Amino acid sequence: MSETPSETPLGVFTDRFLRFDTTDGNEADAQAWLRDRFESFGFDVYEWTADADRLASHPSFPDDPEEIAVADRPSVAGVAEFGDPDAGPTLVLNGHTDVVPADRENWSSDPFEPVWDDGELTARGAVDMKAAVGACVFAVQDLRERADAGEVDLDGRVVVESVVGEEEGGVGAAAAALDNPYPFERDAAIVAEPTELRCVTATEGTVMKRLEIRGRAAHAASRWKGEDVLPHFERIRQAFFELETERGESVSHPLYEEYPIPWPICVGIVRAGSWSSSVAGTLTAEWRFGVAPGETVDEVEAAYEERLAEVVAESEWLSEHPPSFDRFTVQFESAEIDTDEPVVRSLQAAMAETGHDDTDPVGATYGADSRHYVAAGIPTVLYGPGSIDQAHFPNETIRWEEVETARETYVDAATRFLQSSK
Repeated sequence: MSETPSETPLGVFTDRFLRFDTTDGNEADAQAWLRDRFESFGFDVYEWTADADRLASHPSFPDDPEEIAVADRPSVAGVAEFGDPDAGPTLVLNGHTDVVPADRENWSSDPFEPVWDDGELTARGAVDMKAAVGACVFAVQDLRERADAGEVDLDGRVVVESVVGEEEGGVGAAAAALDNPYPFERDAAIVAEPTELRCVTATEGTVMKRLEIRGRAAHAASRWKGEDVLPHFERIRQAFFELETERGESVSHPLYEEYPIPWPICVGIVRAGSWSSSVAGTLTAEWRFGVAPGETVDEVEAAYEERLAEVVAESEWLSEHPPSFDRFTVQFESAEIDTDEPVVRSLQAAMAETGHDDTDPVGATYGADSRHYVAAGIPTVLYGPGSIDQAHFPNETIRWEEVETARETYVDAATRFLQSSK
């Protein structure tokens, strides 16, 4: 009788990993558990903690080190060596252990009590991205078993990384990119983000801006004596979305033609007023603006600042009471690598071998830790099980078949990449 997915070694590993609540910087216990697993698997283990002062000099992060949480947040990695490790390349398989918070009232089960049902796994982090980290870990074990059995002849290293703070700008990955935590160089990386098992060679950037508008509060019974901020906000909102449409037509990229909105913007939080019986005299809105590959965060920021200035110039009130429009939290730079990079070719060939119908590179409208490695000169591609449409959602669910397919593909891709230097 065959094992059910939850009974397999990878299933048991993933189930336990998902039971750690790794929201809000609480990765330490899960990372300690992973370190123990890496040691039990016979990997060489490395660990690093980001330096807040170092990250504050990075454009992704706030300038104030006090705003960057790094304490008790270790990133860990397990390294497997093959043949003459210094004679071959090093491939990194990267994933993150942190997850976004779960609104438990919107879940049909406890987010940190994995539910297995008919080939699907539901839990916070199932898609983004603990199942994929498990697939990477067991792919390296599979590869080592094949090498030990003489089925493949390899030189080089494969690294499995579990980094922290990806959802906060890439705390662990940025630290690893800025200051190599290993005594060897890294030649390429695969980040196991949920790409629906597609090969992603370009990721979008984002700039985060907080808009604050000042009006004048007044009693609802004489609201004409106040200055309502909401009409001003609506004009700004409309102008920003018009610019989004214009940019979708003027900024082109061959890997983003399939998206109806290639460089999306979003106003995720709006707070206005202070009392239901008063004219809303203040408004704060937090925005996310998409940055196309090849663009800089500064360029996109400047475009939206210019559009805001046009709206302000048309309003006597806003001209006399100009809104503030400042960056906040973390910024994501866009990233792209050449589709002819050896890691891309190795992954595409592996995808063909493991039965993928479409191996063509695509672009993603989200950012990822890949950008840190690309900026450090390490060609990095995204490939992993699950869909971004499930990430951050209630009842986050992944098809276990995809996890196993990803595992097989990582094995084949790593084999081909390590043999590429022979």
